[in-house]
Amino acid sequence: MTSSSSGQNRPDAGWKFDNSYARLPEDFYVRLNPVPVPTPKLVVFNVALAQYLGLNPEALKGDEGAAVFSGNRVPEGAQPLAQAYAGHQFGSFTMLGDGRAILLGEQVTPNGERFDIQFKGSGKTPYSRQGDGRAALGPMLREYIISEALHFLDIPTTRSLAVVTTGEQVFRETALEGAILTRTAASHIRVGTFEYARARGKPNEIRTLADYTIRRHFPDLAANGNPYLALLGAVMERQASLVARWLMVGFIHGVMNTDNMALCGETIDYGPCAFMDAYDPNTVFSSIDHNGRYAYGRQPQIAQWNLARFAETLLPLIHEDPQEAVSMATEAISGFSDTFRHYWLAGMRAKLGLLNQEADDLALVKDLLDCMHRHGADFTNTFRDLTSGSLPEASVFRALDFKQWFERWQSRLERQPDSREASRRLMNTHNPAVIPRNHRVEEALAAAVDRSDFTVMERLLGFLSQPYQDPPEQSGYHLPPPPSAQPYRTFCGT
Repeated sequence: MTSSSSGQNRPDAGWKFDNSYARLPEDFYVRLNPVPVPTPKLVVFNVALAQYLGLNPEALKGDEGAAVFSGNRVPEGAQPLAQAYAGHQFGSFTMLGDGRAILLGEQVTPNGERFDIQFKGSGKTPYSRQGDGRAALGPMLREYIISEALHFLDIPTTRSLAVVTTGEQVFRETALEGAILTRTAASHIRVGTFEYARARGKPNEIRTLADYTIRRHFPDLAANGNPYLALLGAVMERQASLVARWLMVGFIHGVMNTDNMALCGETIDYGPCAFMDAYDPNTVFSSIDHNGRYAYGRQPQIAQWNLARFAETLLPLIHEDPQEAVSMATEAISGFSDTFRHYWLAGMRAKLGLLNQEADDLALVKDLLDCMHRHGADFTNTFRDLTSGSLPEASVFRALDFKQWFERWQSRLERQPDSREASRRLMNTHNPAVIPRNHRVEEALAAAVDRSDFTVMERLLGFLSQPYQDPPEQSGYHLPPPPSAQPYRTFCGT
């Protein structure tokens, strides 16, 4: 591997690293470089994101980008490392770590923001266990598509900067084309990072990690009388808001293990994720979620469960009396339901054009969802159709229970002082016309993986970047998939 010390790094690429995580005690990570790959090729590059990060896209295209984003060339100032963490996976605790990821460093943007630059699929690390440390092209492109879609839906998320093919195969059930994703994140500090520190039985490590998290993400909490209890509350607030936003667009994360809950409040890890078509709170797409633990409608409860695991790690810091610490943490976690309900109902009011609050709004929303469930109505299109202001043409709206609900909703709109046009504007900015429909994502992945044709993916990304604009009718990007005898299934993609 050629490192930056050889002078071959492009000086005009715009890298500006300041690696605060690498200054933590080395118990939290292992320093190592990515494993070189034979013939990297840059196949997807997020120019707009690169510019936002302060990078020079022209300097990172072609061979230079392929060398950097494959890990074959480490930029000046980077301090590559694999992070250690643990996690509850489907409820069972295990020690983990970056088994196929390398944190290249922290890029400081022109406006002073800090973003992790992480490779995914960059080779074996001490945490790889029996894995090969590599990734296949399809799952890396899936993460690129879905994470960018969530960004444009204004949902906090890690983002994808680049995908390179490696020139070598990875072996799962079959031989697949290898690839590396470059991911950006506000940080990769997880609930599982704190679980790792707790499992090591060293309270000082937990305090060090908590103080670092506060400095990086919640600096205002440093002056709080109990900053660690305040940290729990702040993380809970962000997670309640995040999960509510997922539910507003029918998103199902699919693998809400504690190692996939980032304390910064961003969506992280896009393995078996998918978007719901017909509304059903029990919808599950993941091939390994046999009991529906991470179903669409269970995501709020799982978030609360994960936060309880986070609270357990903070107990020695919250209060020196163990019983008092448990009491204080329990009270904080019990507030999650009300906090989540606040964000969820506010989101649903916006989707229905309600600019004020009435006591019966919750019942109005739930009755609509019950109607949609009974009739198998498409989640995205039903809400989008309601923005028209009149009874939509879709056949589902001809059902008696829908008509009755529609009249109640119209009466509710009449009672608020705001104009119908104000309601319509609100609805049009909270009800997307286009989401990454699962069949469209699969279509794009098949073209890229099977035929090296990335134009299908580029076209899809173009529509996803403007989700609140109605696409041309002939494009079909707003349509649910045709009926199929086989239910849609997603896989972890490891």
